Amino acid sequence: MKIGPTYNVPFRRKREQKTDYNKRLKFLKSGEKRFITRLSNTIVRAQIVDYKIDGDQSLVFVTSKKLKDFGWKHSLKNTSAIYLTGLLAGVLAKEKGIKKVIFDTGVRNYKAHSRIYASLKGIVDAGIEAPHDPKAFPSDDRIQGKHVDDNLKNNISKDFLEVKEKILSKK
Repeated sequence: MKIGPTYNVPFRRKREQKTDYNKRLKFLKSGEKRFITRLSNTIVRAQIVDYKIDGDQSLVFVTSKKLKDFGWKHSLKNTSAIYLTGLLAGVLAKEKGIKKVIFDTGVRNYKAHSRIYASLKGIVDAGIEAPHDPKAFPSDDRIQGKHVDDNLKNNISKDFLEVKEKILSKK
């Protein structure tokens, strides 16, 4: 490590590669609320966050565990569950009067058609305005789980439609 009066130590979160401060500054300058989706090994977290001077304020927070309340019996981290989590977050955001958000993927760069964009499609389908390119979304067959139904004889696509209707009827 370089030592001397001309060396500036980067912020801890930048050193740990947890925060891209240039990207964050652009989001904050826009003045819009951020829609954040984070994928873990077991669940998905989706939240809508607003910037406050003394720290970000979470306006809507949903995990994929909440899908069990709507009858979801499958994996909580597959593309279908990610879409439904985004849809649920969008429905809750509409109830709170949120109309527009910006999608924040964090420090990772995702390719088009990846699972995380299913969450963005969910919030857009819920009626929240968010800048996006529809080409980035996964296919509807993949979101509904039809690619898994063919191979494993599961009822994911049937359960997906039932849970989606329950979430949308929550409006």
